[in-house]
Amino acid sequence: MRVGIIGTGMVGRTLGGKLVELGHEVMLGSRTEQNPTAVAWAEQAGPSAQHGTFAEAAAFGELLINAVSGVVAAKALGNAGDENLAGKVLIDVSNPLVFSPLGEVSLEPVNVDSIGEQLQRDFPEARVVKALNTLNCELMVDPSRVPGEHQLFIAGNDPAAKAEVTELLHSFGWPKAAVLDLGDITGSRGLEMLMPFWLRLMNHYGHADFNYSIRTAR
Repeated sequence: MRVGIIGTGMVGRTLGGKLVELGHEVMLGSRTEQNPTAVAWAEQAGPSAQHGTFAEAAAFGELLINAVSGVVAAKALGNAGDENLAGKVLIDVSNPLVFSPLGEVSLEPVNVDSIGEQLQRDFPEARVVKALNTLNCELMVDPSRVPGEHQLFIAGNDPAAKAEVTELLHSFGWPKAAVLDLGDITGSRGLEMLMPFWLRLMNHYGHADFNYSIRTAR
């Protein structure tokens, strides 16, 4: 499968590397075609890895991943082009984190909206699935870094898109039963609101190799 990744940060590069390892073709997209980080990643990742602009990556991918910051996601995907998003599954990994000059964290939007919902509104022909925003990128592609049972969460309006994303996550090593479907795209609100709590946990543990484990009585 061809996968277009919007963003050249650690998350995009880590996901891209795993996808190449699994036999997919991947294009990492950025604002400029010759982004040095994307060029270096493609050279290191091998012949199945390419780099290009946001629009080129979106046109290339049969499946797309938004891996830029939530606060710039709409602009980046706008640059990718509505026509290149239409009909495609778009996995939104982003979080709407805003950092004050003192390093304090807030979310924008929050409570009554989310980045996942904004992207679905702005690009109605895309099939947006919120996923992978509640854990560290190295754990995204290697769940064995944390022992025992732990979960991922997805949300989106399109059941077939969510099923496709679940299959992809399974190929990363996640049991299908570990992927919890939280319903339509409004589920993004709660998932994004977990991020300040996640950052507190990271400060507490001093590392990012942890995840949520949901236990039920029935």
